[in-house]
Amino acid sequence: MTGDTPSSTATMLAAGAAGATATVAGHHLLSRLTRGRLGQSEAYNVAKVTVSGPIKRQQGRLSPFGGGRSATADDIVAQISAADDDEAVRALLLALNTPGGEVLPSDDIRRAAADFGGPTIAYATDTCASGGYWIASGCDELWARDVSLVGSIGVVGSRPNAAGLADRLGISYEQFTAGEYKDAGVPLREIEPDERAYLQSIVDGYYERFIETVSEGRELDPEAVRETEARIYLGSDAAEIGLVDDLGTEADVKARIGELIDSEPVVEPFEPSRSLTERVGLAAERVAFAAGSGLASTVAGDGGEIDIKLR
Repeated sequence: MTGDTPSSTATMLAAGAAGATATVAGHHLLSRLTRGRLGQSEAYNVAKVTVSGPIKRQQGRLSPFGGGRSATADDIVAQISAADDDEAVRALLLALNTPGGEVLPSDDIRRAAADFGGPTIAYATDTCASGGYWIASGCDELWARDVSLVGSIGVVGSRPNAAGLADRLGISYEQFTAGEYKDAGVPLREIEPDERAYLQSIVDGYYERFIETVSEGRELDPEAVRETEARIYLGSDAAEIGLVDDLGTEADVKARIGELIDSEPVVEPFEPSRSLTERVGLAAERVAFAAGSGLASTVAGDGGEIDIKLR
């Protein structure tokens, strides 16, 4: 019987190292797939749900320049509902890092937070603007860092104007409609004054609803909210005018939650469940686009008659 050769020993060591690496990686992947709850020994009593990126109804593709996906409203609402149904969960921590987004998806998240059966604390990390602030108005308290960006209580409506380009290309617009304003805002012709007033009235209506939602949810005077003129504030300035309840780190927020539930807070992230293919694909995309993550993200409409955003 011959002894091991140096080459076979090296091969065995390499195989052992590879096996150990695979075991660790597999355990990490399994933990990710099960949201870290498989074999968890420590009980949790606080659910953390994160709203990150522009708020949309549908999941967007990860942009190589955007640094993240959109905050999908249906998924976030589902996680808040799951936390509310979980008997172990006594409080909700809603982490907000969003510039805003679509109106109704933002309101869906706000309503889910408002309906949660326990203390709800919204925490503005980097940015809690527009639609993010709309969501925060459904929580019991809003915390921020002193240099977080908070506010932008306003509405944007936009439409492309390609009438000049159409004229240069010799393209004429003809459409058959029933109803005077059915094609208001179509980009291939100049907008008429009465159409502009009609579309502006829609934006104004959303704005008035925004003011009402914030003033009721945050217990602020409507005129005081209106006087912010959709400005964005540093967290420290937002706290001075009452847009933020308190300043602090996430550790401070957890301590506050502990006071509200009269217990040591143990936070458990609630995240959308994804298939193995989706998770592996997402991880690969994050690696592939990491170099561009420092570039600013943009929000573009889908080319409808008028694109309305909370931003």
